[in-house]
Amino acid sequence: MNQSMNAEVISVLPNKVKISVDDLKQFETAANQLKVGSYLRISDSNDVALIAIIDSFLIEALNDGTRKHILEATPLGVLSDGKFQRGGDSIAIPPKKVEPAKKDEITAIYNSEIDEKDKFCFSKLAGQLSIEIPVEGNKFFNKHIGIVGSTGSGKSTTIASIIQNAVKQKNDGYSGLNNSHIIIYDIHSEYNSAFPSANSISIDDLILPYWLLNSDELEELFLESGDHNNYNQASVLRSVITANKRKHNPDVDKVFYDSPLKFDIEEVVNCLHNLTKETRNAKADGRYMIVGECTYTKDAKIDASHGVSLEGGKKYEMYFTKKFEFHPTKSQSVSKGSYADGTLDKFLSRISSKYKQERLNFIFGSKSKTITFEETVKQFLGYKTDNENNVTILDLSGVPFEVLSITVSLISRLLFDFGYHYKKYIEASGQSGKEIPILLVLEEAHKYVPKSDLARFKSSKTSIERIAKEGRKYGVTLLISSQRPSEISETIFSQCSNFLAMRLTNPDDQSYVRRMLPDTFGNLTTNLSSLRTGEALLMGDAASLPSLVKIDLPDNEPSSRDIKYLREWKKEWEEINFSKFTGEWLK
Repeated sequence: MNQSMNAEVISVLPNKVKISVDDLKQFETAANQLKVGSYLRISDSNDVALIAIIDSFLIEALNDGTRKHILEATPLGVLSDGKFQRGGDSIAIPPKKVEPAKKDEITAIYNSEIDEKDKFCFSKLAGQLSIEIPVEGNKFFNKHIGIVGSTGSGKSTTIASIIQNAVKQKNDGYSGLNNSHIIIYDIHSEYNSAFPSANSISIDDLILPYWLLNSDELEELFLESGDHNNYNQASVLRSVITANKRKHNPDVDKVFYDSPLKFDIEEVVNCLHNLTKETRNAKADGRYMIVGECTYTKDAKIDASHGVSLEGGKKYEMYFTKKFEFHPTKSQSVSKGSYADGTLDKFLSRISSKYKQERLNFIFGSKSKTITFEETVKQFLGYKTDNENNVTILDLSGVPFEVLSITVSLISRLLFDFGYHYKKYIEASGQSGKEIPILLVLEEAHKYVPKSDLARFKSSKTSIERIAKEGRKYGVTLLISSQRPSEISETIFSQCSNFLAMRLTNPDDQSYVRRMLPDTFGNLTTNLSSLRTGEALLMGDAASLPSLVKIDLPDNEPSSRDIKYLREWKKEWEEINFSKFTGEWLK
C-alpha cells in the first residue's frame, strides 16, 4: 500500500479534521515522529495545503482483528505558494492527500506573516527544537505582555531571555547601547546575576523623595485604614502640605497638593503638632495663646495678655517654624483650637514615627531633600552619568511591605508622566522620531496590583492601571509576571495583548488562561499543568499562531534556582555567627 492511500481524511468539521491511518509507522517519517502537537499537511488537487495540528489519537479495532489509527486534528490555516493564512475555507473537499508537514512548511507558518526586519526570537517549537518561533517585535513590545506560571516553571528565566535578546537588537552602523529602556521591579533580588552590568538600585541606593508623593500615596502612608477620623485628617494634611509647598516655591504661580514640588516634612510635623496643642483667645478671633516671647514677627502682633494675632492667613507660616507651647484653656477666656480636640493625636504620632524610621531613609532621608526632580527621574531610566545602561534593576526585596505599594506607585507614575511629557516635548520641538520607548517589568505583580479593594493597594493599582490603559500611547508598556493570574487586577491583565502561559497547577488560573484563547485553540491549554520547566504556550497579537514553545536559555540566568535540600542536608552541620548575622539583619 503506498503512502498516499495509507492515510485519508474521513471527516471534515468546521474546527476539526479526522484522519484514518492504516500503518502509523509507514505514515511517520524519520524526521517526524507523530505525537499530540505534531503538524499535518492535508492537500487537495489544486496543491493547496491545509495545515493542522494533532489534538488526539485513537485506536479503532476492526472486525477482522486489524486496527486503524484515528487522528483528530485542528485546522490552523492554509499554505499556498509558501505563504500561510489562517483559516481553512480555501481547501477543496474531499482532500486528496495527508502527510506529516515538512520542516520548511512549519517554518513558513511562523515566518510568512512577519517582515524580516521586525522578527524577534526567544523560543523554539517545543516539538521540533530546530524550528525558531519568531514574534512580530513591534506588536510584542508596544502592547502589554503577560507571563504566568507556577513557581519553578521558568518565568524569571523567560524574562531574562526576552530582555537579553531585546538589548542585543541593533541596526547596522553604530556601536554601544541600543535605545531600549527596561526597568525591572525585582521583588526577590534575583536579576543582578542575569544582568551583571545593569544599573542596579537597591534599598541602600534608592532615593525616592517624599515630596513627589501624590495625595493617594501620602494618605496611604500616613492615614490608618478604618480610622473614622480619616476624612478630617486627610483634609488637614492637604491644607498644611499645600501651604508648605507655597512657602518653599514662591516663584511658582499655581501650587497644588499633587504638584511635584519640594516641601519640608519636619515643618509639616511642626505645624500639625501646633494645631493639636493650639489654644486661642475666646473673645478675639485670630488670636492664639502662645507661651513666651515669639520670635516670629512677620504679620504677627504679640500681646502677652491677649495672644498672638495672625492676620491674612499667616498662621501656618508661623506654625512651620517650630513647636510652640500654648497657654492652657481657661473658662470663658481661653478655648481649644479647631484641631486640639484629640482627633489628630494618633495621626500626628503616626507621621512623627514614620518619617524618623531609619528603614524609610530612602523616602525621608537627607538625600531626599537635596535630590532634584531631574536626578530622581534619571536614576530609573538608565541615564546615570557614570553608568548609562539599557536595563535598570530596582531591587525591592529590602523595601518594607507596608510601603511597597507606595514605592511601586510613585516610580510607575513617574515613568508614565515621563512618557506623556516627553512625547509632548518632542512633538512641540519638532523632534518626532526620537522616541524613548520604556518597558516596565512587574515581577510577582500579584503582590502590589492584586484583585483587591484594600486601601493599601489603592495607589499602586491606580498608577499601573493607568499605564495599562493609556501607557502604550506614550511609549510605556508593561511586562506582567505572576504565579496567580486570577488574582491580578482584571483591568491590568485585560489590557495585555501577548501572553506566555507556563506550567499552571491551580484550576482557577488554568481557566483564566483558557478564556483568553479562541475556542479553536482552547485544547492547547489542557496540558498547562504538565508543561516542563521552560515550556510555554505563546499566544497573542505578535504571534502568528498560538504555539507550544521552548524558551531559549539566557546567556546569564537569574539566581532563582531552588535550594537543593537533600544535598544541603547531607552536608556537615553549618555553624552561624548569630551576633554578626543579626547585626546585619537589623541594620
